[in-house]
Amino acid sequence: MATPVVAIVGRPNVGKSTFFNKVIGQKLAIVEDTPGVTRDRLYQEAIYNNKRFYLIDTGGIDVEKETFNEEIKIQAEIAIEEADVVLFMVDGKEGITHNDLVVRDILRKSKKRVVVAINKIDVKSAQNNIYDFYELGFDTYIPISSIHNTGYSELMDNITIDFNTIDKENNDTRLKFCIIGRPNVGKSSLTNALLNEERVVVSDISGTTRDSINSVFKYHGEEYILIDTAGMRKKGRIFDTIEKYSLIRSMRSIDSSDLCLVVINAEEGITEHDKHIAGYAIERGKGLIFVVNKWDLVKDTTISEFTKLMKAEFQFATYAPIVFLSALTKKRIHTLMPEVIKVLENIKREVKTSVLNDVILDAYQLNKPPSYKGKRLKIYYSSQTGIKPPKFTLRVNNKGLVHFSYERYLENKLRESFDLQGTPIVLQFKNRSGD
Repeated sequence: MATPVVAIVGRPNVGKSTFFNKVIGQKLAIVEDTPGVTRDRLYQEAIYNNKRFYLIDTGGIDVEKETFNEEIKIQAEIAIEEADVVLFMVDGKEGITHNDLVVRDILRKSKKRVVVAINKIDVKSAQNNIYDFYELGFDTYIPISSIHNTGYSELMDNITIDFNTIDKENNDTRLKFCIIGRPNVGKSSLTNALLNEERVVVSDISGTTRDSINSVFKYHGEEYILIDTAGMRKKGRIFDTIEKYSLIRSMRSIDSSDLCLVVINAEEGITEHDKHIAGYAIERGKGLIFVVNKWDLVKDTTISEFTKLMKAEFQFATYAPIVFLSALTKKRIHTLMPEVIKVLENIKREVKTSVLNDVILDAYQLNKPPSYKGKRLKIYYSSQTGIKPPKFTLRVNNKGLVHFSYERYLENKLRESFDLQGTPIVLQFKNRSGD
């Protein structure tokens, strides 16, 4: 099951942002000055009672003050579309307003599970308004006070009642990879090309509550799970053109995968959103392959030239293989799966402790870190402490002396010595005393 999504919706000033910050445990800016989008959805991973989920805050819907516009409507509708549960927050102090009825109508069309949180019940006047909200026509109403913590546990228990605990999120040992990228880069075409190429789809397994399908297929006798990340189901030009709205679905797919194929549209070139999507895969510790799609339509650039451009634009992921193909014509499609297998092997690669120490100590002797205030970093011992991605722990005299440039130097030395193509590396420094 993919990581569930909870969307908070409602009119302005009902306490959505206060509740959002409380659940995620930090204060985040709500308004972003992004051209073309008046107010973006804000999303963050959260954990409650050992249950992991994404929480989305949305722009306030206000028609009475004429601040309601198409962008806010779109971002709210997409948040609802992506959600497993919608938290509809209302203001108990003011009672039902016309804006609440507008939100109600949007939610009724979505047919999603809705929990109504009646906020600000710490105010005396709110007590008289609680039952008025029942006319909204939903099944669940929970009075709360975001500021005073009243009703919080009851609300969160209700929202997450059907979510898996972290230790039950995924017990399938088959290696999984997903196809992610901006809208209209060819994700669906690539999915179809891979499955049709092998012609050995053995089963379909249910994915999320939106019935996305993850395909199990065989390649050279081994079973793999390909996570389908086709674009938004909802049609319409605006859903395709505002790229940021594909992000939450990409995040869910990334979480469920061992490896991510980031699809780049060769015709359009590299965009900032491509970099954002690749960055999220790296942050989540996933293997990475760039797939430059629609290569058959490019006439004035060579593979060598485009590779140099990719390395320059994705300097944070120069270790990732780059595959050039056309999903539509299947030209060069045969070059992809060998790279997938190689990276899937690398993300779980284990290095012998003795060999690892030889490499790290040789790198240290070859290029000792500069001293700082008369003190110099010393590395005593190294060991591998994890896979998917490979994690290496280095015991040192003072981890505060580790400069990011020296950490990068050590990572490069590890990559030179071991086949870690396509996988991020986690370097952890611990003081010899154990701190």
